[in-house]
Amino acid sequence: MILTLIILTANFGNTPVYGASKPDSPDILSESAIVLEAGTGKVLYEKNADRDMYPASLTKIATAIYALENGNPEDQVTVSEEARNTGGSSVFLMEGEQVSLKKLVQGLLINSGNDAGTAIAEHMSGSVDRFSEDLNAFLEDEVGTESTHFTNPHGLYDGQHTTTARDLAVLTQYAMQNETFMEIFGTKTMEWTGESWDTTLYTHHKLFREDPYEGITGGKTGFVPQAGFTLATTAAREDTNLIAITMKTPNQDQVYTDTKELLDYGFENYETSFVQKEEILGGRADEYMLPEEIPYTHLKEETAEVSVDENGKMTITSEDGTLLTSYQLEEKEENEEVTTVPKTAVVEKEEDSWTDYLNYLIIPPKFWALEVLHF
Repeated sequence: MILTLIILTANFGNTPVYGASKPDSPDILSESAIVLEAGTGKVLYEKNADRDMYPASLTKIATAIYALENGNPEDQVTVSEEARNTGGSSVFLMEGEQVSLKKLVQGLLINSGNDAGTAIAEHMSGSVDRFSEDLNAFLEDEVGTESTHFTNPHGLYDGQHTTTARDLAVLTQYAMQNETFMEIFGTKTMEWTGESWDTTLYTHHKLFREDPYEGITGGKTGFVPQAGFTLATTAAREDTNLIAITMKTPNQDQVYTDTKELLDYGFENYETSFVQKEEILGGRADEYMLPEEIPYTHLKEETAEVSVDENGKMTITSEDGTLLTSYQLEEKEENEEVTTVPKTAVVEKEEDSWTDYLNYLIIPPKFWALEVLHF
């Protein structure tokens, strides 16, 4: 889903666009939120995106992608007593039960199983504490988060377990590159067979079910009292792929209302276009390497002008000269063949305010009480 770019550096700025009328900001009640285009990293709107927040079960996005990238999905995991007794939402694993790592990730994301999260952590790192250390290192070094510190794999409340809406968007953008993750992240239902129960798991995300949203591709819900309602959602229409994060929303209905506001705002006002290789290089194709097309996200009905300076810096600007995005192109060595080196666009942090730099569950009735604690 994410276009790979052959470049030395990428700068996806959050610069305002003046070539088209600026849309009104979405009206949301969530304390913190962000919406961005996943392929270019263009931030379309943000609200308190760098404020430290409790993520609740959005933590599981990190646990899932870490497990998929650093473990063997076919590994058989033995469920411990500690995993079995993890509180909150559950897939009701039994102590001593053997479950594949991939199935645990499915139970983690689709049914928000805290017990699955603990089992994954113990399998990957030996203990929850060590897993938290490994996960934080992965998030900082590989994903590129800046303000995240997790103390567990599932998101049950801990005063030191915090992140930001921006970091969660960066994390989701990173995870979207993994096909297995997206397959699970976008799963609506799954047949589950275990030692304690056989059932059908349903995603908790209502924009898949009760209130379908056009183009939705994935999502994860979260709730603990200290965090309020949290939601991560991905959706795609044509060439535009959006990520919406909402945090500390006061009630469950509002978290979906706010998310739809963010997605509608993005799809109604922005689009992602591609500048072709021939338009950029012209007669300088022997000097620089770059992909066949370069994406940029912009206000609808806005046209772009492309130029490459003598040092190989490519800029895409609006008609009035406002910078939309820029790349430092890689100089081609003599006789060098063009090879594809994946590099993903990154979400850039705004230097000032965004106005200056816009850029059912089915479970046995006896377990229902547990779900009140963790949506």
